[in-house]
Amino acid sequence: MKNSASIPICLILLAACRQDMHDQPKYKPLAASQFFADGRSARPAPAFTIARDQLADTDEMHTGAAGGAFLASIPVPVDAALLSRGRQRFDIYCSPCHGRIGNGDGMIARRGFKAPADLNSVRVRRAPPGYIFQVIRNGYGAMGDYRDQVSAADAWAIVAYIRALELSRGAILADVPDDQRAHLEAQP
Repeated sequence: MKNSASIPICLILLAACRQDMHDQPKYKPLAASQFFADGRSARPAPAFTIARDQLADTDEMHTGAAGGAFLASIPVPVDAALLSRGRQRFDIYCSPCHGRIGNGDGMIARRGFKAPADLNSVRVRRAPPGYIFQVIRNGYGAMGDYRDQVSAADAWAIVAYIRALELSRGAILADVPDDQRAHLEAQP
């Protein structure tokens, strides 16, 4: 009795199997086509199309170098918005290793891993901005690359913020604009 009940169910299931997706008309790669006038099934890309992740990023903004040398200045206007973005990106990507002020005592170093570079050291201060940009994007030593996580624009924002951190570590009262100096001197 069991077997006789399963036979109709199997027949219904087999009748439901269709080969539409399997037998659909399609072109094999580089096959000939009667449909298109040029006889090719593979279509050329439309004019001015840029494939994703295939941008020709060989300019100064994307490499941090010009003429085989690191850029000596940041190639974007440095303003409060850029520094704010740089701080935000620094806090996300850099501070776990380098610490919030860049002195190399982030949580990674506190957990016993190799201490990263002190971004306030003389070596880093003397490094051109293009070098720091390339370290962020390509990695160096124990530091991995952040090319996939940090865009070129954000990397320059981080470089600008690192330079601001360096300036803040060695700033004196005479560096503060006159209109703001009185406010600082009034602080207890």
